[in-house]
Amino acid sequence: MATYAVIETGGKQYRVEKGSTLLVDRLSAKEGDKVDLRAVAFREKEMVLGKDLEKVKVEAKVAGHERGPKLRVFKYRAKKGYRRRAGHRSELTRLEVTEIKMLQRRPAATKSSSASTATKEDASDGS
Repeated sequence: MATYAVIETGGKQYRVEKGSTLLVDRLSAKEGDKVDLRAVAFREKEMVLGKDLEKVKVEAKVAGHERGPKLRVFKYRAKKGYRRRAGHRSELTRLEVTEIKMLQRRPAATKSSSASTATKEDASDGS
């Protein structure tokens, strides 16, 4: 069985494998940047769920920014003279999955997240 992960971005979940490409809602990263994606599930030899997902690393490269197909919305009421026309094109980002792997241990916390938790603890100790 191939290694795969289920990732979440933009409120949607996608099943990805190494080397696969996918279209997601527009991300703020520039073309060529690497993006870390949040894993919801991971399968190598067995399924990994829950707290062990902190060890899973899913990395993708931004292949480009695109626009989806034009969608047309037309509202119409017969014999009433009511006609409304609207439409839109979705802003999308194409991602190429470069790496899916299970780390041996949980990655170190970033300075910004550890600093924010320290200030929360200091605020709660003062009461």
